[in-house]
Amino acid sequence: MDKKIKELEKILKYNFKKSYLLEKALTHKSFNNNINNEKLEFLGDRVLGLVISEKLLEKYPEEKEGIIDKKYANLVNKKTCLLIAKKINLKKFILLGDSHKKLERSADKISSDCLEAVVGAIYLDGGLKSIEKFILNFWKEYLLKSAVTLIDSKTKLQEFSLKKFKELPKYIFFKKTGPQHRPLFKTEVQIPNSKKLLERVLLKKMPSKMQLLSL
Repeated sequence: MDKKIKELEKILKYNFKKSYLLEKALTHKSFNNNINNEKLEFLGDRVLGLVISEKLLEKYPEEKEGIIDKKYANLVNKKTCLLIAKKINLKKFILLGDSHKKLERSADKISSDCLEAVVGAIYLDGGLKSIEKFILNFWKEYLLKSAVTLIDSKTKLQEFSLKKFKELPKYIFFKKTGPQHRPLFKTEVQIPNSKKLLERVLLKKMPSKMQLLSL
């Protein structure tokens, strides 16, 4: 294990003073139910959030809170953690019990959780400055991409509905198709009061004689 610890430290660009912290961060509960990385993962998640939040506020001082929140969510979610975990081949170093070694469906979650545990371990070992350096190094690529915030269609519709009609859209499910593991859902979307507002807009644009005729 010592050899693996040294190998991983080179990849992380951080040398632990207390190597047992890194070993604990790499230990999944299936390997050791009593001494594992669950609490370090809990801590790492919070530390990551703190560092990324501070960096975003520094990087985008004029940006609205809603946009900052979307950038934050893209940077600290499990998907981004997994991409970084794969980049450093963290899976190679994780200590797993026999029951989990062949479970591919849980491999991604184990890797992303382990990365958060590593963040927690570095924070405990070296303090805030050390973990800031680590996070800003490995999240640098994603922080640069955060200059562009992609907003999904559903969010755009909800923001439009709130701005124009002061209400969220209503979603009415009516059909499910496709296989069980990859279902497709068809849903009707209704925006309350949108028809009335549209009628008022059209009336305003109509010539006065046409308005009288319509009455």
